[in-house]
Amino acid sequence: MKLLNSKSPLTLFVASLWLVSSVISTSANAVTDIVKLDRIVAIVDKNAITEQELETKVRTVSEQLTKQGKQLPEERVLRKQILERLIVDSIQLQLAAERGIKVNEVQLEKTIERIAEQNQMGVEAFRNALANDGISYNAFREDMRNEITIARLKESEINNRINISEGEVDNYLTTQENSEDGKQEEFELSQILIRTPEESSPKDIEAAQVKVEEVLAALNKGESFEKVSASFSDAPNALEGGNMGWRSSSQIPPAFLALLKDIAVGQTSKPIRSPNGFHIIKVNNKRSADSTLIVEQTHARHILIKLNEVVSEQEAKQKMDGLKERLDNGADFAELAQQYSEDGSANSGGDLGWVSPGDTVPEFETAMNALAPQEISQPIRSPFGWHIIQVLERRKQDMTDQAARIQARKEIFSRKVEEAYEDWIHELRDRAFVELRLEDNLY
Repeated sequence: MKLLNSKSPLTLFVASLWLVSSVISTSANAVTDIVKLDRIVAIVDKNAITEQELETKVRTVSEQLTKQGKQLPEERVLRKQILERLIVDSIQLQLAAERGIKVNEVQLEKTIERIAEQNQMGVEAFRNALANDGISYNAFREDMRNEITIARLKESEINNRINISEGEVDNYLTTQENSEDGKQEEFELSQILIRTPEESSPKDIEAAQVKVEEVLAALNKGESFEKVSASFSDAPNALEGGNMGWRSSSQIPPAFLALLKDIAVGQTSKPIRSPNGFHIIKVNNKRSADSTLIVEQTHARHILIKLNEVVSEQEAKQKMDGLKERLDNGADFAELAQQYSEDGSANSGGDLGWVSPGDTVPEFETAMNALAPQEISQPIRSPFGWHIIQVLERRKQDMTDQAARIQARKEIFSRKVEEAYEDWIHELRDRAFVELRLEDNLY
């Protein structure tokens, strides 16, 4: 009697994890060995993490850290950190699937094209560069798909729920004005976080303090901050050495800022207690922020033809070529924009008003910046469709006040999102079902 259909999903799954090979000995006897190819190291809700996934990620991260000249933590510690990241990623990706968040092939290819461009390469050259670094292109694509998916989940679950009042912006700007010499200082920081539960018991605090002492002992022995971060930190960016990038003084909690001002570049703080746990901060660099912002603005107008299920790429381009020919023959730009443009600016003849750097997508901004006043572009493609752009005039504008409020809002938002995201990840991890199946006890 057959217990399993040879084509059943369960049979195929088992077959994918185990290989039975026959080895013929020098004698006439046949010896059959069962060679294990892979095994499950963790069950995360409805998903499984295999040993092959873990080892591949450990190898990739180790190579990246080595190329960056960073000290590697012990292999056991590195495996623990990477397994924890795989667990957290798995939880988020499963939640994204439940929410219906997907990344299609076109979006994925566009992202990879942009990454290649940032590295001053074409896609084919970028693929070759990955191969030279021992990175599979298909694996890279899937990693990028997962990163985009998690970013969209974060945006829907966290970013869209962050509210910033005008009062918060005013308070931020007041804090800036009251800072020493009226200048805001910026810090490039890294951190090691030893997390404590939200409702910590004395036992929890004691365990965290023991871990903090281990961190301090490792740093005092001369181990690099990056290595100690990868070994001990509970922060999401532990494997990146805990690097937090540049932070303005208004982005840093006052209790932290008072300590950081007195710490020299290259030095670390004493452990700082917060509701999230214990933080050890390293000051990598300091600088003064320039409060004056003069930008070149462009007064432009455009005609936009969008792509959709009805209008193909070729049809949109042909329509745009026709409009460009009419403009070259003296047709009125505003009239054509009112008649044909599918942008919200159509009613005003395609007028976009004064555009500052960063206000438009890169493809549009690059084409616009290449035009002289009164010049009309060739049809150009952006994620929104096909455009024809005309630059009307340019000016230098002092955007200090406007930029200060915009920057204040961005920095408040960044701080709130980071705090909310860390708390949210911690809650997801606590609620998830996680079963570890490692023979060596990493936890």
